[in-house]
Amino acid sequence: MLTMRSISKYFPGVKALEDVDFEVKPGEVHALVGANGAGKSTLMKVLSGAYTASEGEIAIGGTSVSIQNPTDAKSHGIVIVYQEVDTALVPHLSVAENMMMDEISSPEYGLFVRWKEIYAKAQKEIDAIGLDIQAKQRISDLTLSQKQMVLIGRAVYQKAKYLLLDEPTAPLSLKETETLFAIIKKLREEGMGIVFISHRLDEVFHSCERITVLRDGRLVGTYTATQSSIDKIVEAMLGKKLDHAYPAIRTQMGETLLEVKGLSGEGGIHEVDLTVSAGEVVGLTGLVGGGKTEVCKLLFGEGKISEGEVRMHGEPRHYRTPSDAVKAGVALVPEERRKEGILVEERISTNLTLPTLDRYCTASLMRAGKIKKASLESIAKVGIKTTDEKQRVANLSGGNQQKVVIGKWLLSDATLFLLDEPTKGVDVGSKSDIYHLIAELGESGKGVVYASCEFAEILGLTHRVYVMYNGTIVKELVTADTSEEELLFYATGGKAFDN
Repeated sequence: MLTMRSISKYFPGVKALEDVDFEVKPGEVHALVGANGAGKSTLMKVLSGAYTASEGEIAIGGTSVSIQNPTDAKSHGIVIVYQEVDTALVPHLSVAENMMMDEISSPEYGLFVRWKEIYAKAQKEIDAIGLDIQAKQRISDLTLSQKQMVLIGRAVYQKAKYLLLDEPTAPLSLKETETLFAIIKKLREEGMGIVFISHRLDEVFHSCERITVLRDGRLVGTYTATQSSIDKIVEAMLGKKLDHAYPAIRTQMGETLLEVKGLSGEGGIHEVDLTVSAGEVVGLTGLVGGGKTEVCKLLFGEGKISEGEVRMHGEPRHYRTPSDAVKAGVALVPEERRKEGILVEERISTNLTLPTLDRYCTASLMRAGKIKKASLESIAKVGIKTTDEKQRVANLSGGNQQKVVIGKWLLSDATLFLLDEPTKGVDVGSKSDIYHLIAELGESGKGVVYASCEFAEILGLTHRVYVMYNGTIVKELVTADTSEEELLFYATGGKAFDN
């Protein structure tokens, strides 16, 4: 058994973990859950060697072990797969090189890389897992979900005794998620201990035997899945009962804000038609790879439009760059927030005021007082949990990072908000905050495109919904008159509802 006893971790001015106990047995899938900022990732970073515990002990089989860095962790069979996949992969190298990196770079390997052997080993592992990926493909050519599966494949190849999965299903399609659960079941049966971190509590109850809950850096308790429920776990996470209802968006539809006709372009997008009115929240849904992310990027000036017309307020628009889109009042919250939505090493205030920086400048001088005032107003509005506006975004939880991405646009004059998977990797409490922010956008007359694979969110938040399949919109529906079953049918290419 792997045990962590009385683990504490302190940062300057912050107590991230306090006296936390955690354990995982061989052959067990043990869930670790909590609201964003609860300490889940910090605890796993201590276990995987990214952080060193300020206090406490880690033991394997009753014997205390020292884990000072990731190499120490791997030597004890502990491997972590982080949620932010691009931080763990080298994009210009192949799948095989990324999977076999530790082996190739070890002193025992020798001076010359045996490429034929490396590719064969990697392909064998890929095929065993059931992935449609070639070992020679470059990481930069893969989709987000494929990159995630490469990381999982690498961990399996390293024959970890303890596998730590941080939000592993967030970027995966339904089929890929089923493949992952099959892999987890196989590894569990082979005696591997697995820590499963997820905000999708239905998945937690589907795959885990025990559930440990953290709140504000402290242990709340450990529960057996068979003797608990989602509502009980949510209450333990938040310290209160959560109203699961989506906010009612009380708005009067205004003029047609956005009109798209015959849009085709990069990313396999072809012949997309859609409209968004002022005060309207429009859903854009489909399975992973269906094209919703690519549509959002084309509308934001990222990527080349080959055909079609885009109109804002009735006027033709052609955005050659994201800068053009921002000037025209378009805002994008991208799916990959750390890669595309924030400057992780910069302050919160820098991120929040960057799109509107000219407002806080006199000539070439930035006015610190104005920046601080605007930042604090945005922090309060979106509910970012932080010590002050000077804190680095990298030190925030995932949910608070997402609030920074949204908050920076609330300071702008944007009239159209493109939100791509805005609640991915966000806890139930922060999701509720984001839902209410979206309702406020609609009520203030903004137009919102809510792009998500989460059908429940689409049904709970939008007025109309467009369903995408294979790069195009296959159906437009009135949200109040549809269902999850119908959305899934069209998202998988079905047409029976038309008959």
